[in-house]
Amino acid sequence: MNNEIKIHPLVQNIKDEIIDNRRYFHKHPELSFKEFNTLEVIEKKLINMGITNITKMAKTGLIADIKGSKNGKTIGLRADMDALPIQETSDLSFKSINDGVMHACGHDGHMAMLLGAAKIINEKKEKLNGNVRLIFQPAEEGPAGATYMIKDGALKGVDQIYGIHLWNYQKVGEIGVKPGPIMAAADMFEIEIHGKGGHGATPHGTVDAIVVASNLINSLQTIVSRNTNPIESTVVTVGMINGGYNFNVIADRVKLKGTSRSYTKKNRNIIKKRMNEIILGLEKMYGAKIILNYKDGYPPTINDPECANNVLSASNKIVGKGAGNPYLSMGGEDFSYYLEKIPGCFFFVGSCPLDQEPLSTPHHCSHFNIDETALLIGSSSFITLIEDLLINC
Repeated sequence: MNNEIKIHPLVQNIKDEIIDNRRYFHKHPELSFKEFNTLEVIEKKLINMGITNITKMAKTGLIADIKGSKNGKTIGLRADMDALPIQETSDLSFKSINDGVMHACGHDGHMAMLLGAAKIINEKKEKLNGNVRLIFQPAEEGPAGATYMIKDGALKGVDQIYGIHLWNYQKVGEIGVKPGPIMAAADMFEIEIHGKGGHGATPHGTVDAIVVASNLINSLQTIVSRNTNPIESTVVTVGMINGGYNFNVIADRVKLKGTSRSYTKKNRNIIKKRMNEIILGLEKMYGAKIILNYKDGYPPTINDPECANNVLSASNKIVGKGAGNPYLSMGGEDFSYYLEKIPGCFFFVGSCPLDQEPLSTPHHCSHFNIDETALLIGSSSFITLIEDLLINC
């Protein structure tokens, strides 16, 4: 273990409980908006802690308030709950017992960390100059559960919000945090190309949808290489192409699917604008009909500078020099919706074992696992943050 790691002493007292909670959730994963058992378990654990101000919402989510003895800010702490449709291939003693469902992204740990922090924060509630709202959110993996929580009032009265993601791209003992963009907007697009088919031996008089698609795929790559600032990361990926009938048939139709990622609203808009312009040009060039269906996904996750500094200050007390620059990803995160409403910070707790390379067990793989020391660091981060904001303020 990193010699600089200083687990909160009260977390050390309940470390087995935190780890056991994570292992239970890992063994009993549930998909988005199907987290019925998970919700029931969390509610019972909160009640057993003496936290009874609980409101269920967003189908399978809940919020719970810890009221301080004095007036002050209300700080939100969020954990996501859902698993992924993946068949686990690990040999863990607590591997998933639900066929085709697995916690392959760390949400099992997120719940365990927040439950651990909740227990200790609740024991300190008489010292709080304000309140803490625990936010257990369903359906982060695609359905945007955060939007359901917001609609049902999860942020009502909340001044700031903080969220942790276990991060196998950084070593245990590191906490990644920065102001500004930390995860990308994650959009999806579908493109249908309608040409005019014919015999492969007589191409004249046809509009070859495969040739149009080939040109379109190459042209889309120029958006990143020639239309966006190279210092500002963007991605345009065509991940699926489907078209054609036989070796001697000129295809009349091709379908493409892909994704675009960007850290800024400006680049997000540039991508959409240029895709439409490129498509219009290719329609005229080839005489094809090209239909773009562009679907906005999660917006970029943009941390408030003050809140990011709050996390950095708390992190320095736990991991020392291990706090700072995160390993950035072009992945999307629906925590972004909270940050569009109120100030907050989303940060990463390194969970890759010290004896492994960060890419050896990536997120969303069938053998995903973490160094469970990260759970103790995460709970310590939440507790220290609340102490700084509501006790030692």
